Amino acid sequence: MINTNNLTKQYGEHVALDQLNLNIQQGEIYCLLGANGAGKTTTINLLLGFVQPTSGSAFINQLNVQENPKATKQFLAYIPENLMLYPNLTALENLDYFSGIAGKKLSQSALKEFLEESGLQSEAINRRISTFSKGMRQKVGIAIALAKDAKVLLLDEPTSGLDPKASNEFGLLLQNLRKKGVATLMATHDLFRAKEIGTHIGIMKDGRLKQEFVVEDISLNQLEDVYLDTMNYKEVTV
Repeated sequence: MINTNNLTKQYGEHVALDQLNLNIQQGEIYCLLGANGAGKTTTINLLLGFVQPTSGSAFINQLNVQENPKATKQFLAYIPENLMLYPNLTALENLDYFSGIAGKKLSQSALKEFLEESGLQSEAINRRISTFSKGMRQKVGIAIALAKDAKVLLLDEPTSGLDPKASNEFGLLLQNLRKKGVATLMATHDLFRAKEIGTHIGIMKDGRLKQEFVVEDISLNQLEDVYLDTMNYKEVTV
């Protein structure tokens, strides 16, 4: 569902992403770890078609993103660190608007069901977004993905700034989407959450993918050791 082939992005002499190769299947949650400037957000922007690659290719559901920008967007949902919703509209009105943009004409009862499935409390459905916490806004983002029937979910630091309870709830929502076969790529700094909810983990540094693991093959302590050593350019074998 998500594939990159030697994906590279260069800004002048600066290489933001260097020959990245990813392959994420249905029902997988791939957590991309790395410091600021490692290339995580650049990867997501390339998959979204927000920027064009210098070389290499990005694919969503086997469609080349650069050649099929509109078609690939039909398959995916994107939740950034700070989800942009209309503050003066309610959660229900936001969901109605964004699902409509995606070509989905849904009844009010169906919209409410998606919001409730995303974990939003019933009393909040008709409240303005301006009154919402970040965790609540992220739940609306999940509801948009559900309503759109997205096959691919791209997340850029979605749990940053969330309290432990909200972060845990968000992780459970991602697990539910995984059961539906959604392929997820999540850029994050959170090693614990990556280990808890991911199926695969990659560690990036200076635009290059340095390490990759199947989550069940590595403990949290090992992951932390490998991450710290990778940031210090030390070779580690697990």
